[in-house]
Amino acid sequence: MNEEDIRSIVAETVAEQQRIHHSDIDAVVVRAIATILTSFGIEEEDRRELRADFQHLRRWRKSVEQAQSYTFKAVITIIVSGLVGAVWLGIKVMLGK
Repeated sequence: MNEEDIRSIVAETVAEQQRIHHSDIDAVVVRAIATILTSFGIEEEDRRELRADFQHLRRWRKSVEQAQSYTFKAVITIIVSGLVGAVWLGIKVMLGK
């Protein structure tokens, strides 16, 4: 065996150990997340319902943000219209004298 063969064998061994290590880490993370969700009362079978709930909450939040935007625009429009009306009445009174 020459030095290059030894290097390739060592590299393959280290790569295999890393793959095993990553799969162990993935399994631990999945188990930890499942435990946390179960402690919150969310079973693994409820995943679709949970996703639908989050989608509903997102739609609700976006609609509330949109309503706030429209309300703000309406308030600004009313204030500007009132100011323009007041200026118009002021000009009308000044020209009427």
